[in-house]
Amino acid sequence: MALLESRRVFLHSLGPGVAALQLRAATVQAEPYWALVRSHFAFTEQHVPMNAANLCPSPAAVSERVAELTRDIDMDCGFQNRAKFEKMLEDARARVAAQLGVAADEIALVRNTSEANNIVNNGVPLKAGDEVIIWDQNHPTNNVAWDVRAARFGLSVRRVMTPPAPKDVSDLIAPFERALSPRTRVLSITHLSNTSGIRLPVRELCELGRRRGLHVHVDGAQAWGALDVNLRELGCDSWSGSAHKWFMGPREVGLLYVRKERIAAIWPNTVAPGWGNDAEPDVAGARKFESLGQRDDARLAALRTAADFRDAIGGAKIEARVLELASVLKERIAALDLPLATPRVPALSGGVCVIRAKPDVGRQAYEALYSRFGIACAATGGLRLCPHIYNTMDHIERAAAAVRAVRHLLG
Repeated sequence: MALLESRRVFLHSLGPGVAALQLRAATVQAEPYWALVRSHFAFTEQHVPMNAANLCPSPAAVSERVAELTRDIDMDCGFQNRAKFEKMLEDARARVAAQLGVAADEIALVRNTSEANNIVNNGVPLKAGDEVIIWDQNHPTNNVAWDVRAARFGLSVRRVMTPPAPKDVSDLIAPFERALSPRTRVLSITHLSNTSGIRLPVRELCELGRRRGLHVHVDGAQAWGALDVNLRELGCDSWSGSAHKWFMGPREVGLLYVRKERIAAIWPNTVAPGWGNDAEPDVAGARKFESLGQRDDARLAALRTAADFRDAIGGAKIEARVLELASVLKERIAALDLPLATPRVPALSGGVCVIRAKPDVGRQAYEALYSRFGIACAATGGLRLCPHIYNTMDHIERAAAAVRAVRHLLG
């Protein structure tokens, strides 16, 4: 508690943005440094979050920034006062674009990954008989949504299954390569599965798709904020993410990246103020995909604070820590002789760790972990635990002990 109280005093004395300054100035000494990171989050030890694949807590600086800007709007919601938010939004866009290695004009700030996936799903030009290849582990917004479009417009959708226990990237590439046909127009995949924790070799699959002239879309919900991603190097045509997951940002803010050369060909789902007065958008680049009417300016602006927090720690350092936590957790689970759906090799996985279990069994274990041991996880794909940088090694050991206590439910 002394550490938490000293942090509060420090924040109060130095004002907004201090979280990033504090972390940047701190000496990195393994666990003491990560204890400092943990102190920036409001959750108590009663219920420890370990479900980053679904929802993350935001650091205090982000929460406080949302509250501060919301109060500002409530005190004066006039157009003149709100005009400043346009620059704030552009600052946030530029910062996240730089972190992802792309241009600001290629980034649309939408509401979440689901919306971004559906913009691509509905907007890519296709005709009856065209084929879309998807991964069977995609989120419903990246597979069922394609089924719906296929039913409406006579498309063909083919699901690709990958080995449940891949040994290397070739095991994950070959099934997709075999599935492609002369009719294939779109390859729509997921960077990292939320149901198994398997990480696809996205760069190699994007290269495969680009050689065939396909539009390659990647659902990056489990990658943005967890992995140190450079979208230019990945070579995808579009990529989606949600700030409320691993990025630890404000809720109901997401992004859609569309490669510059592909923007003009994709139609948006919604046309609202900000679009223009005819069929040709007046907005620059990918901004046409965020023409959604009135938005929550405070949350959009606070995305910049989340980006500052990430920059203060460093993307590479965050990825290394996520993989370290996940690796230790998987080691502890493997020692219990429980079946892991997630590869233990870091190159084939990320921060999502899934223990195989039948749905009803997984749910019983998930409820027990929360009520008896204070570990907030999920029953997705089995029993899913997703540690992030606000978790400590003590949290990992606590989660492992909790799994050990409920292993009779798992097999």
